[in-house]
Amino acid sequence: MKQLIEIGNFKTGINNNICDVEGVRVGHFTIKNESNKTGLTVILPHTGNMFRKKVVASSYVYNGFGKSNGLVQVEELGSIETPIVLTNTLSVGIVTDALITHMLKDNPDIGITTSTVNPLVLECNDGKINHIQNRVLNVDNLEDAINNASIEFLEGNVGAGTGMKCHGFKGGIGSASRKVLIKGEEYTVGVLVNSNFGSSNGSDLIIKGRSMGNLIKNYNLEKEEDKGSIIVVIATDAPLDSRQLKRLAKRAELGIARTGSYAGNGSGDIMVAFSTKNMITHDTNTVTETVLRFSDDFINPLFKACVDATEEAVLNSMLHSTGDVTIDGKNIKSLNEYKELFSDLLK
Repeated sequence: MKQLIEIGNFKTGINNNICDVEGVRVGHFTIKNESNKTGLTVILPHTGNMFRKKVVASSYVYNGFGKSNGLVQVEELGSIETPIVLTNTLSVGIVTDALITHMLKDNPDIGITTSTVNPLVLECNDGKINHIQNRVLNVDNLEDAINNASIEFLEGNVGAGTGMKCHGFKGGIGSASRKVLIKGEEYTVGVLVNSNFGSSNGSDLIIKGRSMGNLIKNYNLEKEEDKGSIIVVIATDAPLDSRQLKRLAKRAELGIARTGSYAGNGSGDIMVAFSTKNMITHDTNTVTETVLRFSDDFINPLFKACVDATEEAVLNSMLHSTGDVTIDGKNIKSLNEYKELFSDLLK
């Protein structure tokens, strides 16, 4: 995906998205009709059997106004063993069940001769734009998203981002990546967000250091405080352990803050980070393991790359979105309608 706005001084990956981390794939399923505007987005840390080959992972909850499933075990064991699925708040239960069904197809021993599975489903509330009580998603929709997963994918109001808004504008799925050279070795950090946070009329929005609140004067939505939520998924091919991945995940909030968020009371700010190195084999008789681990003394560039990519991913989620209408008939504008206010900041 062409880079729309340049944040920081690291180079992007070839697609400037989370799939620039080798092996990662993203797929969407979108429902958009008169009754519902919602969907789900799937991140595959790799394309093999994730239950058999788990990825090292961690999570960080900056503000816990959220209803996600699976974070407790990610924290305890430091691994992810299913696709990561993003959806709307009231669909977490349905999508969790669908994800379990998907995992049982390839792993019929789950819960019988081996352990149960930890489905990881993350959410944001799309109830302003989508009739969220309808809960229209199902297992076939999840299968479609998984089967369609690719290294190139749409951003904006698509998949789980279909009914989201950010800083009062249309938000949703955004992504970005960074290439980092450390002691002659190149590493990639990729970020994907589902943005649904910020005050309702752009008053707090910052674009590449420029405060937009005083410039956006004709967007007369009723003022609401920062609330809504954001999910951030961070991938890297650097050999970080779960402790280091938690440290990386924490830095994502700095990128969110750069766009004007202060993580309000009603904003669930939840980050998940994983590494594609040092995969964990489910079936093993090995008592000890030798793994390659990154040195903390050289981790700073990865932190900076995460902050920059997160900031850009949030902005991309708005720049790739088109306007929509809430369920009570109010217009949610695209940020692009105000492009003349910041066109000099774009590439």
